[in-house]
Amino acid sequence: MNDLLVIAFPSEQKAEEVREKLLSLQKDYVIALGDAVVAVKQADGQVKLNQLINTTAVGAVSGAFWGTLVGLIFLMPVIGAAVGAASGALGGKLSDFGINDQFMKDVANAVPPGGAALFLLVKKMTTDKVLEDLKGVGGTILRSSFDKTQEEAIRAALNAPAGPETPPSAA
Repeated sequence: MNDLLVIAFPSEQKAEEVREKLLSLQKDYVIALGDAVVAVKQADGQVKLNQLINTTAVGAVSGAFWGTLVGLIFLMPVIGAAVGAASGALGGKLSDFGINDQFMKDVANAVPPGGAALFLLVKKMTTDKVLEDLKGVGGTILRSSFDKTQEEAIRAALNAPAGPETPPSAA
């Protein structure tokens, strides 16, 4: 079961910084993310999505490969590659992985201009380790599908003062 977590930040830079921290935790197998998208509300009110995977580019590359292969069979590899890339790009643009794009844009409209929202689709996590690393990063939870106790723990970690790495020794 995946859980959704949406955290608002005052700037795109801060949201990207927290996303990078979570992606590094994923490399340590502390958290498994299905998706991690930063939605930025620009000064003109438009919402821009910074996704991890550009589906249009992936579709174009895949389409070009398969188009070239089919083109070789019919002795027209250049035309096959062009048609394959175009159809792959269109297919990639129309596909949507993870969190629904329109949902993200609708929720991000609640963020003030210049602010950003970090959308996380959490597959699983080692809660105590993730919360320790999120301690003091700031942010406001906009949406969550976690149960109330987990949501409160996340909120407390986000707003906790960032302490020293090692506890001070007793004198």
